[in-house]
Amino acid sequence: MGFKYKLVEKSSNPGDKQAPKKWYATPQSSTAMSGKAMTKAAAKNTTLAPIELEAALDLLADFIPQQLLQGHTVTIPGLGYFRLSFKSKGADTVKAFNPQEMIYDVRPVFVPDSTFRNRVKQGVEFEDGGVKAGNVNYATRMDYYAANGEEPGGGEEPGGGMG
Repeated sequence: MGFKYKLVEKSSNPGDKQAPKKWYATPQSSTAMSGKAMTKAAAKNTTLAPIELEAALDLLADFIPQQLLQGHTVTIPGLGYFRLSFKSKGADTVKAFNPQEMIYDVRPVFVPDSTFRNRVKQGVEFEDGGVKAGNVNYATRMDYYAANGEEPGGGEEPGGGMG
C-alpha cells in the first residue's frame, strides 16, 4: 500500500490572479494512530512493554520543551533533532529592539536525521488518492475522468510508482 496523494488545481503563481492554474499533488494523510495503538505496534516482537514505551515518550515530551526553553537543541538518536525557531520584526536601533513586542511565531522545529529521512524516502510509493476539482472530491483520477467525459492518457498511469 502506498502513500496517497490527491491532485488539486492551484495557481502556478499565487501572487498573480491571472496566472494559469496547474495540477499539484498534495499529501492525503489518513487518521493518526492513537498513542496506545502506536506504542503497542512499535513494541511488538520486543521485550519492551507498550506501557514502558508510552512512559518513555511521555518523559521525552516533558523533557524536550524544558531543554528548548533553555536554548538547547535536543537530539533523538536515529530520528533527528528539535530546535526552537522564531520570527522577528526589525528595529531601527539596538536600543529600540523590544523582544517582548518584536519576537513572534515561536515554534519548535524538528529536523530529521539524514539516515532516517533516506529510509522514509527509499520506501515511499505513491498511490492515487483522487482529485479535488473546485468543491468536488473524486475518489480516484478515473472517477474524475468519467465525471468530466475525459479519457485517461498523456502522463503516467494513475497512482503508479515513485513519480
